[in-house]
Amino acid sequence: MKQYSNTRFLFTCFFIILTCSLIASLIQSDFGRVEVNSVKLSTQKGQHLVFDLYKPNLATEENKLPFVVVVPGFQRSKEALSNIAIELSRRGMVIALIDPYAQGLSSSSRSKRSATTEGYGMFHLVEQAHSGNFLNYIDTSKIASTGHSMGGNAAIRGANYFGKEAINNNELSKLHSVFVSGYVLTLQDKVLKDIRSNVGVSYALYDEGAFRNELSGWDASNMKIAPESLRVINWGINKGKQDLKEVELGKYYGSLADSNLRVIHNEELIHPFQPYNNIATANQIEYFEKVFNLNSSMSSSNQIWQWKELMTLISMITAMVMLIPLSRFLLSLKIFKSLVKEIPDALPKQTRNSKVVFWLIFFLGASIACLSYIPMVDAAKNIFQAAASREMTWFYPQRMNNSVMLWASFNGLVGLLLFTLSYQLFGKKHGVSSASWGLNVNMNYIIKTLALSILVFSIYYIFLFFIYSIFHVDYRFWFMGVRIFQPEMLLVLAMYAPLFFIFFFSNSLRVNGAMRIEGQQEWKSMLIAGIANSLGLFLIIFIQYITFARTGTVFWTTNWLSVNLLFAIVPMMFILPYFNRYFFYMTGRVYLGPMVTTLVFIMILSTNTVVYLPI
Repeated sequence: MKQYSNTRFLFTCFFIILTCSLIASLIQSDFGRVEVNSVKLSTQKGQHLVFDLYKPNLATEENKLPFVVVVPGFQRSKEALSNIAIELSRRGMVIALIDPYAQGLSSSSRSKRSATTEGYGMFHLVEQAHSGNFLNYIDTSKIASTGHSMGGNAAIRGANYFGKEAINNNELSKLHSVFVSGYVLTLQDKVLKDIRSNVGVSYALYDEGAFRNELSGWDASNMKIAPESLRVINWGINKGKQDLKEVELGKYYGSLADSNLRVIHNEELIHPFQPYNNIATANQIEYFEKVFNLNSSMSSSNQIWQWKELMTLISMITAMVMLIPLSRFLLSLKIFKSLVKEIPDALPKQTRNSKVVFWLIFFLGASIACLSYIPMVDAAKNIFQAAASREMTWFYPQRMNNSVMLWASFNGLVGLLLFTLSYQLFGKKHGVSSASWGLNVNMNYIIKTLALSILVFSIYYIFLFFIYSIFHVDYRFWFMGVRIFQPEMLLVLAMYAPLFFIFFFSNSLRVNGAMRIEGQQEWKSMLIAGIANSLGLFLIIFIQYITFARTGTVFWTTNWLSVNLLFAIVPMMFILPYFNRYFFYMTGRVYLGPMVTTLVFIMILSTNTVVYLPI
């Protein structure tokens, strides 16, 4: 009866994911009015670019439509900006949503400054599109680009690159218009003076990276008075003369006929959330409709991308939950039944002294986790110099993931040390038995458990690849996503998994050997474990934004992007103990949980970061 119930649960998960993926796919294609396909384009120097092509059914050789290249930012793949692609394609634009070089399915770049020198691949794509030989249903006089963060930098650099070319050849720029979101550092005279494109700028009023701008504090992100936004307008209408002293937000300056139309927006958001906002999206929609003279009957507030995000969020949650019934089903097979052992007794009820020891270790571990993160970020720059320098390498090629790996392995060892010391100095003398930990196995058990975890991982991702091949969607919410990967990523996973496993195993041992207490309600035990595992990193975010709220400048400036990375990591850290507890109850041992979660979670982490693999 239990097996029947579990199998039904497993197929229910499959059904929910299939249903939500179908709905997400329908939304993405505007219910069949837009065709969405992946394209792989060979570019310069042996590199290649992968992008999603959104082609409205209205686009034909006789009815050519405007073409917009959407460029995600640092640490983002193409799916992270699908909202812009969905909304612009609904309104009669052909969209190329690219995986930037060294991210997603695109190759690495031979340039260390790819956003600046290649637009993450956008420059080459614009060249191909403008030639007229690549896509015969686009209007080559109406090619544009937009991007967020470093993708915004790519867009403005593209306007500069093609502007210089236009000046030299005495012709119109190949980039008709650009929209720059979340980036103002390159809005400098030397860049703006050669631009021959229409320019829109959108910057978050509470952008954490504004400390790098010319003004300080909150003024740095106030686009009404920021020198960067003033220069954009003045170079458009006054040839660089500083006549304008304050920008009227949302007002269009300049002339479309002269290709110097300018507009500035300043949405009340923080940097990572800016792309996922109705108002910010509406501002982009209105900009491109204006520069392309599109008279859409659809309001800019008429947006459907949120429903796709909801569907893929449900898929992501369901796919995570699916790991439990999938593993239970495989454990019921004859080959893996021997892995199921009796669940050891829980720890004795807590006494007053044992509670003191427990909470002392709880807060000590969280403090060490908090204090060690930024030092590990700095250490990774020295240990993994090639990746830190954006050089192609097979030696730990993930620039941002390297610091997380160092932090995880260090804190995993700290956790094992605290666990051992608490047992030796206190637990052993107060009725704690090591038999309750679920450690007692032989080598054959470990090998078979590893085989099972690889099988669970394989089925999990095979199903994802199947979903993607049918519906062209994955599991995600905003910038957190479970996505498909290129075969080389399996080698990357094999490289990173061993050091990460230290942390995942340490967590499993502590969750099941130190936090599974007789008489304690399960929900309370799991909540404490989730908080214990994520509190240290959450404190970093808390410190960063409390300081930001009070001063207008974040606490950690040099490594502010590493702090932003924690928005995706903290939720994973919180739910990890839940999985380790469930897997422990399945097998009575602490090994299957960390093996499965290491493979799945680290592949998720690895496919959502820059990877400087050799071409």
